[in-house]
Order: sequence, then C-alpha cells, then structure tokens
Amino acid sequence: MKASKTILQALALIYSILKSNSVALSLVFVSLLRNHKPRTHSKLAMITLKNVHLAYTAAGRSIPVLSGASLSVAQGESVAIIGPSGSGKTSLLLVLTGLETPDSGSVVFDDVDLHTQSKDARADFRRDKIGIVFQNFHLIPSLTARENVALPLDIAGGEDARGRAADQLERVGLGHRVDHYPNAMSGGERQRVALARALIHQPSLVVADEPTGNLDNQTGDAVADLLFELNQKNNASLILVTHDPALAARCQRQVRLHEGQLKPVDA
Repeated sequence: MKASKTILQALALIYSILKSNSVALSLVFVSLLRNHKPRTHSKLAMITLKNVHLAYTAAGRSIPVLSGASLSVAQGESVAIIGPSGSGKTSLLLVLTGLETPDSGSVVFDDVDLHTQSKDARADFRRDKIGIVFQNFHLIPSLTARENVALPLDIAGGEDARGRAADQLERVGLGHRVDHYPNAMSGGERQRVALARALIHQPSLVVADEPTGNLDNQTGDAVADLLFELNQKNNASLILVTHDPALAARCQRQVRLHEGQLKPVDA
C-alpha cells in the first residue's frame, strides 16, 4: 500500500513537470493512473440528453428548435432519429456532440456533462470519444484520403497515424485510394473516407447525419452496411439521423423529433 502511494506521488510529480507539454504526455499519465491499463470504454457507457431547450434568433424573433428533448442511448445500441426537414434533427446532433450549446438542459456522456466543460475540453472529449459522419463529408480538399483520415490522430499526437489511417481505409474498401485527393473521388468514396475518419480512434459513440442522403442506392447500402458492421464490431453506440425508412428500420430503436421533443416510434 505504501509503495503504491509512493508511485502515485512520483507520477503526480512527473505530471506537474510535464503538464505544459503535449496532450500525448497527459494521456500517458492518465493511463498510468488507471492501474497501468490502456484506455478502454466502460461497458456501462451511455449518453443521456435531458430536458434540452435550444432556440435561435432570426430577424429579432426567437425560434424554438428543441423544447425539452430527452434521450438515453446505451453502449452498443443503435438509434435512428427521424422527423421532417426543418424539425431540428441536425441541431440535436450538434448539441449531442458538444458542437452547439443548449439554452438549458444537460448532455451527460461517461459521467461528464459536456456543456459544463470549456470549449477546448469539449473538443478533446469529442476527439477521444465521438466519431461524426457529416452529410456533406467535410473533407479537407488539400489533403489525401490517408491524410484526412489520419488528421484526428495527428492532432492528438497518436503514433503511426498514417499507417493506421491506411488500415482504416482498407477496411472501408479504399486501400487503393489512400493517396488520392477528395476531388478525384466519387461521392460514395468520399463518404467512406469520412466514415473511416470518424472511426479511426475507435470512438464510444458514432453519430451520422444523413450518411446515405447524397448517395445512390447501391452506394448508400454499402455505406450503411459498413456503419452497422463497424458499430457492432467495436460495440460503439450509433445514432443516425435519416429520412430513409429502410435505414431507420435497421436500428434497434427509432425516435421521432416533433415540435422540439423526442418520442418513441411504435414498432
């Protein structure tokens, strides 16, 4: 017991010396404190959205988007969020991932209330825990597929980012396109690059906004297959926003966003 205390004190001293250095050094320290085991995601991890309100101001008027929205998603669960265009589904995803701050309510993920954290802390949390697949890809045109996918690891100071990115692109069927730029790729290929980037750090939660909305049926089915396959293999939670009834039906549960609130969809 005394030896363990001494070790912890030594680690604390090392951390105080190194804390001005890179994020990678901080992560090493945290890993050591956690019984010398690499970071893993808790089997009980879940995200809970509770009584969230959000309104935008336009032309001097307050326009409510979310009006007491609540949702809980367990680890490994897949949930589809459906609703008409303009109902606030994308805004809901922005709140869920800490990209938008609600007017009131809470978003708790792994016992962390995202919106009590600083902007930088939310960005770090998102980088470590959440993978986001945007409808419009948001790839950087001046970077190759490999460089786009490696970007989250590069920012975090991860080891062998380019090699791991190439492996992830291979998993989504783009091993032959690693050095190609986005403008030389089809929409389906760009979406798969975005998917590989979202999953490169093995997130606890994958969030996808209309992941098949810009794709033809065949390519859309292939991307959906990848989402569910990788979701199940990694036991990560999956939240999809979609207008596609067939895609929504593949999820374990569906909820509808209506008048700012989330309601279960009857099976």
